[in-house]
Amino acid sequence: MAKRIVVDPVTRIEGHLRIDCEVDNGKVTKAWSSGQMWRGIEVILQGRDPREAWLFTQRICGVCTTVHAVASVRAVENALDMEVPLNAQFIRNLIIGGHGVHDHMVHFYHLCALDWVDIVSALQADPKKTAALGQSLSAWKGNSYNEIKAVQDRLKGFVATGQLGPFGSGYWGHPAMKLSPEVNLLAVTHYMQALEYQRKINQVVAILGSKTPHIQNLAVGGVANPINLDSSSALNMEKLYHVKTLIDEVNDFVKTAMLSDVAAVGAFYADWTAYGAGVTNYLSAPDMPMDSRGTVFELPGGYIANGDVGDFTPIKSYRDEFFEKNVQESIKHSWYEGDWTRHPYEEETVPNYTDFQDDGKYSWVKSPTFQGEPAQVGPLANVLAMYVAGHEPTRKYVDQTLATVSSLAKTEVGIPALHSTIGRIAARVVRCAVLNDTLTNQWNGLVENIASGDIATFNQPVFPKGEQRGFGYHEAPRGILSHWVVIEDGKIKNYQCVVPSTWNAGPRNGNDAPGPYEASLVGNPVADPEKPLEVLRTVHSFDPCLACAIHLVDKENEEIVRVKVL
Repeated sequence: MAKRIVVDPVTRIEGHLRIDCEVDNGKVTKAWSSGQMWRGIEVILQGRDPREAWLFTQRICGVCTTVHAVASVRAVENALDMEVPLNAQFIRNLIIGGHGVHDHMVHFYHLCALDWVDIVSALQADPKKTAALGQSLSAWKGNSYNEIKAVQDRLKGFVATGQLGPFGSGYWGHPAMKLSPEVNLLAVTHYMQALEYQRKINQVVAILGSKTPHIQNLAVGGVANPINLDSSSALNMEKLYHVKTLIDEVNDFVKTAMLSDVAAVGAFYADWTAYGAGVTNYLSAPDMPMDSRGTVFELPGGYIANGDVGDFTPIKSYRDEFFEKNVQESIKHSWYEGDWTRHPYEEETVPNYTDFQDDGKYSWVKSPTFQGEPAQVGPLANVLAMYVAGHEPTRKYVDQTLATVSSLAKTEVGIPALHSTIGRIAARVVRCAVLNDTLTNQWNGLVENIASGDIATFNQPVFPKGEQRGFGYHEAPRGILSHWVVIEDGKIKNYQCVVPSTWNAGPRNGNDAPGPYEASLVGNPVADPEKPLEVLRTVHSFDPCLACAIHLVDKENEEIVRVKVL
């Protein structure tokens, strides 16, 4: 007999997500993904100056801040058919690249790893054997005995306090945990070290964006960073070289620790390449524009249908009609008025809450489709697109990671294994390495362009009378993000955000096809319905950010939740 399990809220994510599953004979047979908050930003923006939109939209989330700011200014620039100075493109690219590396590092080590790494087991490990294991996998300088022993002692002291913080409610000792004590201790060591390196790369965002979270330097038409090599208050070579130093320091950790860690986890959990594929239509955006009009990109993107890497259609520019015309959203199973499937330009955002209805409305998240079908977005979609497009760094890191996994697992593991829970996690680490390379290239491009005598960073926008429509996309850490704006007489008439976690977390669409979370859970093993670790593994592999998909409003001003901070 099928058993209903509910995980509410799913933790180690941003925002409030509820997952319902029916489990029969140890496997998930049906799933529902429900966003438990309402986002009202689209309504707030109506009637406002389009130049202000990015300041509001980046406050949708305190984690995914730069991504909404960038997509917003790109949408307005697209509507006005603007060019953006090359320096502004490079500065934006450095900010979003730094944010992406930071985000991927935090997800892999601090949000996702605890589904696979047993902290309690790490307490029993032999630090000498752990050091030998780490040194056999990579040349990372942090794999010394002294470093590992210090982390284990620190962990023991932390546990002894009885206040376990992020380690307090894990499924330690769960039968699905398979790593040896030494592998667990190595992973915990890198977990601790990653705290420092994610902080370093986030400094790149703060230096160029004035602060983080919620950068302050963007503008429709460019950036507000003045370039003056002789001024300490402007962007000068001292600041630029500090940015380069940070990129180089983080690069060492990503390439020698992070890549080997994901290969080791993938090898020990090779059986998880058989779970979690779900929707295999993959959508991603090209990014890191290398010209003023968004027609040349360092990182490619596009659409792959039905998991067939031979069926790839690239998205080529900021004005690509293939993307613009094929995005729609449905509210058949979402808590909004009506039952429609519309293009973002034509959408409404009118909340209409009902109770959770299995066959009716059960989520605040809308259901996006591309060419009428659900699509998975995120690092896996982007990595597959870049691999198929022949992007050399992506091919190098994918092939390197799969070769290491094959060697450790003693069986051939190829591209098809990426269509899985563990494949999504591996793709996120591969993309982190690609982004770090990209940061170096973007830094070189900015310095060379300044050296040529070009110091322009801003073009003044002009708003004509009448109506203009535009969209802006960005390949954010969780996948393709797009903002859609309708401007009338210089004011926002309609605004819609179609975000990565809307694509992935959406409920069934207008044709009742399940979204990527829901589809990926079907067939997952569940050893103990009271401890559904396997469900969390697959959901966490998408790195959910429900604050981006929705936002919380209580019109009665009642207390929603009370949190005690220790």
